[in-house]
Amino acid sequence: MSELSPRKQQLLEAQQKAEHLFREIESRGLIVSEKSEQVLNDEVYELAFEMFGIRKYWHKRIVRTGKNTLLPYRENPPDLTIRSDDILFFDFGPVFEDWEADFGRTYVLGKDPQKIKLKNDIESAWNDGKKYYDEHKDELTGAQYYQFISSLAPKYGWEFGNIHCGHLIGNFPHERILGDEVHNYLHPDNPIKLSELDIQGNPRDWILEVHFVNKERTFGGFFEQLLSV
Repeated sequence: MSELSPRKQQLLEAQQKAEHLFREIESRGLIVSEKSEQVLNDEVYELAFEMFGIRKYWHKRIVRTGKNTLLPYRENPPDLTIRSDDILFFDFGPVFEDWEADFGRTYVLGKDPQKIKLKNDIESAWNDGKKYYDEHKDELTGAQYYQFISSLAPKYGWEFGNIHCGHLIGNFPHERILGDEVHNYLHPDNPIKLSELDIQGNPRDWILEVHFVNKERTFGGFFEQLLSV
C-alpha cells in the first residue's frame, strides 16, 4: 500500500476520530427506546465535545428513526421517538482541526430480520462500491458511479433512497470554497471524472453514501464514510 499524502492522512485521521465517537456512543448505551431523535442528537453533540472538544460541524447533525429513515439528508422531518423494535441512523459531519469527517451508521433495536438484513446489506453494498471505485476510479464519471451504486439496491432487495450517493470532502469549509454544484456530488447528472482535480488543483476526495429503503414497511438504512482514502 502506497504512503498516504498529508491531505489524505488528515482526512483519514478525522474519520478515525468519528469512528471512535461512534464506538463510544454504543459503549455508553445511548441508543435506547423512548428517547427522541433530538435528545439523542444533543447527547452525541455533548459527547463529541467531551471527547474531542469540538463544537464545529460542516453540515447539520442527523439522527433519524422509524419512517424518518426513508428521507435523504435535505429533508427536515418532525422529531420522532425511538421505539423498542426500531431502526435508526446517524449522519454526522464533525470538523477535527479544520478537517472534515462525514460518517453514517445504522443501528437496529430488537430482532426484526428485515431490519437486521438491511443494516448488513448497506455495509456490504458500500464495500462493493469501494471495490468498484478502486478498480475504475481513473475513468469513472460521477454519473457512471451513481448508476453503479444505485443499481446495487435492487440486487440486495431494496430501493435506493437518494438523488446522489456521495460528495466531496476536504478542508473546512470545502462547500464555501468549491461550491455546491452537481459536479461536486456522485450524482446522475455529473459528467466529470472522479479523478479530475478540483478548482484549486487538488485531488478530489470523496465520501460514499449508501441509503437503501423499504417504502412498503417505511424504514431505511444509511452507511457512509471515506471512499477515496
